[in-house]
Amino acid sequence: MNRTYVFLAVASASAASAVTVASAQRSLPAAHPSRAATVQLRHTSLGSILVSSSGRTLYEFTRDHANKNSCAAISGCSAVWPSLKANGRPTAGPGIKASLLSTTSGKQITYAGHPLYTYSADSGPGKTSYVGVKMFGGAWYAINASGGTVK
Repeated sequence: MNRTYVFLAVASASAASAVTVASAQRSLPAAHPSRAATVQLRHTSLGSILVSSSGRTLYEFTRDHANKNSCAAISGCSAVWPSLKANGRPTAGPGIKASLLSTTSGKQITYAGHPLYTYSADSGPGKTSYVGVKMFGGAWYAINASGGTVK
C-alpha cells in the first residue's frame, strides 16, 4: 500500500514538472537570425580578416562547396560551428566588398561563395586561435577581404 502512494506521488510530481517545463518553453522567445547582419574587417595577428558585427572571427569550412553548407549534414557540427545568418541582405562594413556578400536559400551569409560560420566557444572579438583547426572532416580558416583563405 505504501509503495502505491510513493509511486503516485512520484508520477504526480513528474507530470507537474513536465507541464512546468512545457509552459516555460512556450514563454521563451524563439531565436531568430538578425535582420541586418554586418560583416566587417578586423586587423588581427593573421592580418585583416572578416568578423561578425560583434567582432567575432568568421570562418570557412574546407568541406563546403560554393554556397553550400556541408556542416549542417554532419552530426554535431552546427552546434560547434553555427552558421552566420540574416533575414535580410547582409551589410558590408568598411573594407568589405558588398558585391561578394550574399545569402544561401537557408539565409546563411556567404562571402565570395564561402558560407560563413562562427565558433561557439569563441572567447572574444578578434580571437584567431581556432583558425586552422581540423574538425568534422575538414579545416576551419578565416577569410580576407578579397575572399581568400587565411591560414
